Amino acid sequence: MPPKYNQFKAMLAITKASFRAILRSPSAIVFSIFFPLIFILVFGFIGNSGGPSYRVVLGANSDTNNVIWHSLQATKGVRFVNYDNADDLNTDLNKGRITGVLTIHKKSAADTSAHYRIDFRSTTASADKVATFLPLLENTVDHIDRATFKGQQSIAQIVPNIQQVREYRTIDFILPGQLGFSLMSASIFGVAFLFFSLRQQLVLKRFYATPIRRGYIVLGEGLSRVIFQLLTAVIIIAIGHYLFNFTLIHGWETFLEIMILSFIALLVFMGFGFIISGIANSESVIPPLANIITLPQFLLAGTFFSIDVFPKWLQPISRAMPLTYFNDAMRKISFEGAHLSDCWLQIAVLIGWGVIAYGVAIKVFKWE
Repeated sequence: MPPKYNQFKAMLAITKASFRAILRSPSAIVFSIFFPLIFILVFGFIGNSGGPSYRVVLGANSDTNNVIWHSLQATKGVRFVNYDNADDLNTDLNKGRITGVLTIHKKSAADTSAHYRIDFRSTTASADKVATFLPLLENTVDHIDRATFKGQQSIAQIVPNIQQVREYRTIDFILPGQLGFSLMSASIFGVAFLFFSLRQQLVLKRFYATPIRRGYIVLGEGLSRVIFQLLTAVIIIAIGHYLFNFTLIHGWETFLEIMILSFIALLVFMGFGFIISGIANSESVIPPLANIITLPQFLLAGTFFSIDVFPKWLQPISRAMPLTYFNDAMRKISFEGAHLSDCWLQIAVLIGWGVIAYGVAIKVFKWE
């Protein structure tokens, strides 16, 4: 009596063969590893360089009926932003996303040292911005003094208050976005091209001649992609951490939670690849279809910049994208010390997108 056919061993054989094929593909290596690493290296080396630009919050109960306020509003590079939530304000202060909080108080008539007191609150996370913003603020006051009082009296006294916090580096924002985009683009393009090619070359049809079930074929090919992309994630995180001090706040525990989050994201993003492989009628159609999904998220899902810098009408679109929620969860886990249980909303949205993607994929996926 012949031995019973082992579906699991057959799946592992497909996984092994597919994984070898991935490693032999130059495009897979370039787009999965070297392409995102180029951005990480660039942003890692340039840090926070660029022209002077300051995002400043006007403190509550500030006096705005004065020349100081109007001069600062007209100063190039100074942008005043509003926050409705104090917790969000403090979070962005601690991350260096805003330069600081500026509050202008009018002094009593009995105080002849200055007409106004300017309280400036910031953190060491914005040390590079504060180092140039405070001289700009002082120059603004000096210019008003010379024009109004001929330098004999000061219109304002500046009182800085810089709080010590953990440093938030550019790489702490950039690397999660690059990792997310690497996982998404490689999953979508890889799965779409792979299964379209297997169908066109009648490889799937040849598999039918063997006892292996269809589900194990998909699992075997998909597992090879997951293993390769998780190895890519390890390389990206290791380079970011050891070369540019990318923050892993709880060490190995944070790393393991990032890998679990990456695994979930990979499964979700692969669903879009299955959709494209099912609806594409030629290989030339795959790149445009894949770019329709990946390019908007690359630009709008907080990969390079916080979505708060986008126009208000665009922000709801950005917040609807699955990559946005992966990026948010990654940054919370790696820097803020959150755990997977604290990111239940982001994970739930990712899984929701996965349910939608695989629901559509089941309808359009073709075996022949």
